[in-house]
Amino acid sequence: MRKALVVGVDYYAHITCLHGCVNDAHAMKSVLEKHSDGSVNFGVLLLTASDAKTVVTRPQLKGRIQQLFADDSDIALLYFAGHGRIEATGGYLCGSDCRRGDEGLSLGEVLTLANESQARNKVIVLDSCHSGVAGNPSGQQMAELSEGMTILTASTKDQYASEENGSGVFTTLFVDAMNGPAANLVGDVTPGSVYAHIDQSLGPWKQRPVFKTNVKSFVSLRRVQAPIALAELQQLTAFFPEPGFEVRLDPSFELEVRGRPEGAPPPDPENTAKFAVLQHYNRVNLVKPVGAPHMWHAAIESKSCTLTVLGEHYRRLAEQKLI
Repeated sequence: MRKALVVGVDYYAHITCLHGCVNDAHAMKSVLEKHSDGSVNFGVLLLTASDAKTVVTRPQLKGRIQQLFADDSDIALLYFAGHGRIEATGGYLCGSDCRRGDEGLSLGEVLTLANESQARNKVIVLDSCHSGVAGNPSGQQMAELSEGMTILTASTKDQYASEENGSGVFTTLFVDAMNGPAANLVGDVTPGSVYAHIDQSLGPWKQRPVFKTNVKSFVSLRRVQAPIALAELQQLTAFFPEPGFEVRLDPSFELEVRGRPEGAPPPDPENTAKFAVLQHYNRVNLVKPVGAPHMWHAAIESKSCTLTVLGEHYRRLAEQKLI
């Protein structure tokens, strides 16, 4: 069971209204509900405040968060986009009814509900100003996170969270990462890979995302189309039975007739089939030619190919039957 509470608050009765949070919430709901193949992913509850008729008050927000973390789901994910405030007493998420920061829902309360939850994985994603304070006890820097907890925030405790073109910068990058750029070679998108994608996309002078976690292994947030077939990944040990192994090539591996040296052996169907798989490995940075600029040259010039560092990693996974 995978549950997600997605909250976007644009309307505020007493403080400045926002403009992109509801859009962000709908984008998050869309990317969380389904894997890329259309199969069901998270069961999403959407809570938004666009105007005075659709407010999200502090009691409503707290009640829904309590429901989210109330059972033993596989993953309980909270996403919040709206005003965040920091006071001497800590950080707060602001509902539509807030007049000042400390009238919001305390991040300390949110973390207590998540820490005490029986859910096996708890993921908190905050696109709000000063959200990086989440997980820090008041006046300290050490995060207090129970096992299975992960926090991703749009900015540090001292920064504002920016909007561009009607959407939060952080959420735009988060959704982009979930759509595939942050996936590994088996098609899984994890909190760590999402953070890496966002971190790399924001320069040193922009808002800095924050990532805090206490997990033994990353959970997959979404599955996308893998860049290489799983069956081919599992063949790595057949091609490369040990670390540092080199596969010897010759012109019979190359299907293309043009450019072959005089007297070279013709294409061999068995070798060309193997070479097609090796080229797939090369395209996803698992294999590199040795002493040649491209795989074609390695075959035509009777050289070899070997695994990259990434390739060695996946070879070990295949050897240990972890993929």
